[in-house]
Amino acid sequence: MSSTAVHQPPTGIRWYVEGWQPGYGTSFEAADPAGPGPAEDGFDPADLATELDPAAWRPLSQPSDVRSPDVVLLVDGVRRIDASLWSAEPDGVSYPALAASYAAGVVRCDLRRGAARLVGARTARGLFTPSVAATDLVVGRIRYPAHRVDDADPTTLPQAVQPALAALEISVSEQARASDGTGSGSGSGDADLLVVDGPLRGRQLPNTIGYVKSQRQPYLPASLIPVVTALAPAQRSPVFLRGTRWRSYSWYLRLPGPRGAPWAGIVRVECRPDLTAQAAIALADLSLAALPRFASAPYKDPRAPQNLVPIAGLERRLRAMLGDARLLHRALTLSAGTAR
Repeated sequence: MSSTAVHQPPTGIRWYVEGWQPGYGTSFEAADPAGPGPAEDGFDPADLATELDPAAWRPLSQPSDVRSPDVVLLVDGVRRIDASLWSAEPDGVSYPALAASYAAGVVRCDLRRGAARLVGARTARGLFTPSVAATDLVVGRIRYPAHRVDDADPTTLPQAVQPALAALEISVSEQARASDGTGSGSGSGDADLLVVDGPLRGRQLPNTIGYVKSQRQPYLPASLIPVVTALAPAQRSPVFLRGTRWRSYSWYLRLPGPRGAPWAGIVRVECRPDLTAQAAIALADLSLAALPRFASAPYKDPRAPQNLVPIAGLERRLRAMLGDARLLHRALTLSAGTAR
C-alpha cells in the first residue's frame, strides 16, 4: 500500500491518503455500505394481521375508489468515497477516515400534466473518522467537514455516511414540499405522495413511503411467501408490521414487466409505524395506484422494472453533481505536494 501525507498543522494531525483509487476498494475490506437488514426474531401473528388475518391473506388489487395522487415526489441520494485516509495523531495513535461526497435530490412528477422536473438537489462532503482531534479537511476550494463516528473499525466507516445522506434527503424533501405547497398531512388523501428510494429507517416525513427495490431477506413466514410470489403486476400483499430495530408498516408489490423468477418485479414498500393501521392501508392502496406507472423497461435499464424511471434519471444527475472522482482523489493527493 502506498500513501501520501495531507498536512493539517492547526490540529497537529497528519492525514495519509491511500494510493489505491476508491473505485478499486481500499487496503481494508469494507462492509456493504447499506449493511444487512435486521434479523427477525420471529413473527407475531398480531403484526401479520394488520390488514387481513394470515389465514385470509391473498393478492390485493387497487380499489376502484382509489385514484393516483396528483403529484408524486421521488427523492433519492447517492454517495461516493473520494479517498481512504489514515491519521497520524500527535500521541502516535492512528485512526481510519473516509473523505466522502454525497448528494440528494427530488423529482416532481405532475401526473395530471404528464410532466416531471427536478425541484431540488444539493451536494455535500464529509470527513468521517473516529479521531476526536479531527477538524475539517480543506483541499484547495473543497472542504470536507469533519464528522465524528464512534466505531474505530474501518469496515464500518462506509455505513457512517448514511445518516448524513439521510439528513440531506430529508432537508431537500422538506424544501421541495415547502416550495410546492402540497402534502402537509400525515396520512393519505393529500395532493402529493413522497417516495423515498430505500428504507425509511426512522425518517418521520408526512405522507411518505419507502421504496425497497432489492430483497435481502424475507420478512414473512414461509407459509405466506406463496401469496407474495403469486402477485400479478399491479397487485400487492396485505399490510403487515415488520422490524425489530427499524419498525414499519410494510407490504410487497409487483411492478409490471416480464415474468421470470418468482420474485421478479417485486418490491417492498413501507411507511411510518406511528400511523394508524387504516392510514397505512390507505398509503398501500395509494402506492398501488402510483408506483406501477413509473416502472422501467429492460431495454432502458438493467435493473428494470424495479429501478423507477424518475429515480434512474435522478441518480445520473446527482452522480454528475458530485464531480470527477479521479480529480478529487488527485487533489487530495496533491495537497501533500506530490502526485501519485
